[in-house]
Amino acid sequence: MLQLLKALQNSVLAKVAGLFFLLLLLCIPLGEIDSINRARGESQREAADELAATYAGRQTMVGPLLLVPYVERWMEPLRDAQGKVIGQEPRSKEMAHVVFPDKLHIEGTMAPQERYRGIFKIPFYTLNASLTGGFTAFDPKAVPHSESDSSIEFKVPFIAFNVSDLRGLDGSPAMTVGSETLRFKQRVPGLADGAWFADGIHAPLTGAALSAWQASTPIAFEMKLGLVGQDTLSIAPIAEETTAHLTSPWAHPSFGGRFLAAERSVTPQGFDAHWRVSSLVTSAREQVRAGLSGRGNAAEAATTQARQNIGPLQTFDVSLAQPINVYSMSTRAGKYGALFIGLVLMAAFMFELFRKLRLHPIQYGLVGLSIALFFLLLLALSEKFAFWMAYASAATASVALLAVYFSAMLGSWRRGLSFGAFVALLYGALYGLLASESNALLLGALLIFGMLATLMLVTRKVDWYALSRRVEPAPEAQAA
Repeated sequence: MLQLLKALQNSVLAKVAGLFFLLLLLCIPLGEIDSINRARGESQREAADELAATYAGRQTMVGPLLLVPYVERWMEPLRDAQGKVIGQEPRSKEMAHVVFPDKLHIEGTMAPQERYRGIFKIPFYTLNASLTGGFTAFDPKAVPHSESDSSIEFKVPFIAFNVSDLRGLDGSPAMTVGSETLRFKQRVPGLADGAWFADGIHAPLTGAALSAWQASTPIAFEMKLGLVGQDTLSIAPIAEETTAHLTSPWAHPSFGGRFLAAERSVTPQGFDAHWRVSSLVTSAREQVRAGLSGRGNAAEAATTQARQNIGPLQTFDVSLAQPINVYSMSTRAGKYGALFIGLVLMAAFMFELFRKLRLHPIQYGLVGLSIALFFLLLLALSEKFAFWMAYASAATASVALLAVYFSAMLGSWRRGLSFGAFVALLYGALYGLLASESNALLLGALLIFGMLATLMLVTRKVDWYALSRRVEPAPEAQAA
């Protein structure tokens, strides 16, 4: 039994098996570090939700549009218990006709700002925009009758406008229709509480604007809007032709939604984007009508069902994306943790094998823990400094520690520095993987292939059985 234990202790195969087992054990602290990283990322999302609840959230802009309320009246036969007509009973219901802009152009600038919740930094923006366009001449005959032989009585029309979070309005929007300046008021009248558009704002037509509408002439409008939102702005293309031009000094935009920017330019000084959307390619109008369907005493369920049938509101979006999310970068780095520990342990094993040294499993364990500690140090530093500075600091500390430790383990400063240079090369390769997200898979595959190819070429003429015999004790030593 003693001879068997000595044989296993000096066996290269047993040593390799032990290193694989050690690598599996070191995956435990790597998993704990990954859990901490995910928890911090979740805390960041909670901080963003708290700021959205207390300040302003993401904004979706719908409008302006013209609502023409009216009362439809008709006579309905009044019958007795036997079903005979004994008279006529007047009936009426209140409805509204929606007039969408013929053209709508949005010219705006998104000024970025950052707000903090604890240690977390959340991007916001202030939109200063000018909305210009016009409504076509109103035709009373375009309003459909829902009952036969009914008459329609029109009321004073009003402009309706909505954003998803009204707290983000920077003052009251200034709107000019024709030559008349309108004043906005809270809520949109005539809508049930369940209608999602009911929480918007409205401005009744007055003076010259009302006269132009009554004369059935086209109405031009101009609206000045200041709006604060959290990272994302969405715009619903409700006009016959909707165009938008947005600029910002933010150099890391993310374009999304149903319609991408037709033209865009992104430079280190910011972005410049143009959109052009025709009503022929979007169902945004039908979706807005569904949001307005809960008028008068209509049930909230009808509005909800209409929205579900027609789908989510179609918009075009732009977001002020964070250039580097430290938690996602740390998570990506941690995915290479087991590979890095394996490569460092392999290098230490090669030094032991070819330099005829003896390294204890505890020494291997300490080396592996120092690599795992790098990822925890990276996470902690990246919350306080720029990611590249945090990465450089954590990598420098890890390389210096391993160089000093291996200088003592291998009995030579030259060997320790060469081992430190190898670890520094690995950290440099990892940073290249993180910096080039689109090519991460290719670079990672090339790195692993290159390391394996180097190991195979270096050891292609090694007699592993001879190495195992060489580390066994001599017969004289056994006899003694």
